Amino acid sequence: MPRKKIALIGAGNIGGSMAHLCLLKGLGDVVLFDVVEGLPQGMALDLSHSGPVEGFDGNVIGTNTYEDIAGADVCIVTAGIARKPGMSRDDLLGTNAKILTSVADGIKKHAPNSLVIVVTNPLDAMVTLMKRATGFPKTRVVGQSGILDSSRYRSFIARELNVSVNSVAAMVLGGHGDDMVPVRSTCIIGGVPVEKLIPSKRLDEIEARVRNAGGEVVALLKTGSAYFSPASAAIRMTEAYLFDKKEILPCAALLEGEYGVNGYYFCVPVILGAGGVEKVIEIDLHAADRKAFDQSLDHVKDIVQAMDRVVGA
Repeated sequence: MPRKKIALIGAGNIGGSMAHLCLLKGLGDVVLFDVVEGLPQGMALDLSHSGPVEGFDGNVIGTNTYEDIAGADVCIVTAGIARKPGMSRDDLLGTNAKILTSVADGIKKHAPNSLVIVVTNPLDAMVTLMKRATGFPKTRVVGQSGILDSSRYRSFIARELNVSVNSVAAMVLGGHGDDMVPVRSTCIIGGVPVEKLIPSKRLDEIEARVRNAGGEVVALLKTGSAYFSPASAAIRMTEAYLFDKKEILPCAALLEGEYGVNGYYFCVPVILGAGGVEKVIEIDLHAADRKAFDQSLDHVKDIVQAMDRVVGA
């Protein structure tokens, strides 16, 4: 049986980290695409040299032409500029919208049957643009947001309680921005609701840090944004798709009536399997969470409208 083919559009820090994870996990052959000549080729060559050490046989190539992604099973898009200190995800809109339009054309022409996972920020606008520009079914265009945000929530809670991250379940929904919604009622530690273990005021502080976690990383790095954790999140989605795991994961999916939302990509729990986004899972939200959910949706609507102005200009 031939190996699966995974195309990584953008050979920056996230792209390189994803390529390494794909090869280590034996997910398939990897194509690293970037417009910068030599960058994906050099990264691919370096990665191939780690194969004998790590024991993987997957092939990895670097390219500057979309023809090399032909027949890809999965395309993961990280192309675009990254945040710098003082920037919000929304500040990337104009530049990244132009880049994503070109990327969508390449994917549509050369990998028309692929699942497309968008990571580029501002995520909610970029995944919307990808869906429109490719014309792919909504099941095959999905945004990586909530897995990363939820992982940050789980990480902070685990550190606070000095327990394994594997003992913490939690979910962050809504837009991938500063008004994302850590849903406290979903945060369970070994079967125990988090509110029984951490005082409410301290939870407020932790959840505020979750919302700003990406910015915290940017401020510390000074020259870029997070890459290890978003790479892990996107590859988690890739595994669920390639291995038909039917895993329930928080992802940015196109809603058509679910949660009372129509026509917008928004992070909610979905079943991710061989059919892509196979089902949106609707959960009951407490009044405060629902209010925050709606406020986050308003921001997503604003950023999509801003994108429409940029793309139409």
